[in-house]
Amino acid sequence: MAVISAAAMAAGCGGGGGGIVLWSRGSGWWSLPNLGPKLSKPHSVFPVKPHVNIYRIRSLGVVPRAAESTQSSSVATGNAGKSTVPDDEFSLAKVSFGVIGLGLGVSLLSYGFGAYFNILPGSEWSAIMLTYGFPLAIIGMALKYAELKPVPCLTYSDAQALRDKCATPILNQVRSDVTRYRYGDEQHLEEALKRIFQYGMGGGIPRRSAPILQSIREEVTEDGRYALVLIFEAKALELSDFEQRKAKFASFFGPGITAEIAEAGKDLYEIKLISNTTL
Repeated sequence: MAVISAAAMAAGCGGGGGGIVLWSRGSGWWSLPNLGPKLSKPHSVFPVKPHVNIYRIRSLGVVPRAAESTQSSSVATGNAGKSTVPDDEFSLAKVSFGVIGLGLGVSLLSYGFGAYFNILPGSEWSAIMLTYGFPLAIIGMALKYAELKPVPCLTYSDAQALRDKCATPILNQVRSDVTRYRYGDEQHLEEALKRIFQYGMGGGIPRRSAPILQSIREEVTEDGRYALVLIFEAKALELSDFEQRKAKFASFFGPGITAEIAEAGKDLYEIKLISNTTL
């Protein structure tokens, strides 16, 4: 069992010339000089048993945690410190009709049965409640089954100011389509991805490997142009699979845009659709 003295820890991690003293019970004293982001090879002050693993101090939390990823996303760099626009505006597009239909149908059925058996008042209305409650519940369940939920949208305030004047009609349509409930579609931008990645065709990809839209982002590029960023998850694809189709993205979501491809993290890829319209 390894124990580290608090005083030694403060001296070793404070940037001074001291080191951390590690004591292994029954073995002796060990010293770690200049413990920092890189763990120095330990040296023995007194003889110790060779099987003692000095790197067990990692379990005690002494060694600083390594960076989770060496790759920085464009959100952390280009948009650092920018204010975002809260998405709290009410719209029918953000309402699930499946939930409304199912809730209303089940409520009418429940009250209708209760009134029919004289458990609840209003027995004269029970037939009407049952008549309308049953189809409403069925329709609600069907809509809920076929429902495709909207993806989250992060909008920066400077991008919102440019949207009306710089965003193309197609970019506005894409943003509107993916941020509302849809019914009958398997995934967002299904037709666009089918044409760009050519599912099941020569030079294309299998349909099961299709990227899935996770979120979108509105931002302003460094040269002051409006951009709509589509963030996809694609576990079976690589960055090169997106880069070789950059022209197809620009063509499908054009005219008047430029497409840029970037890796956003593990299995995440960004398609940045930049408007060529400037103020």
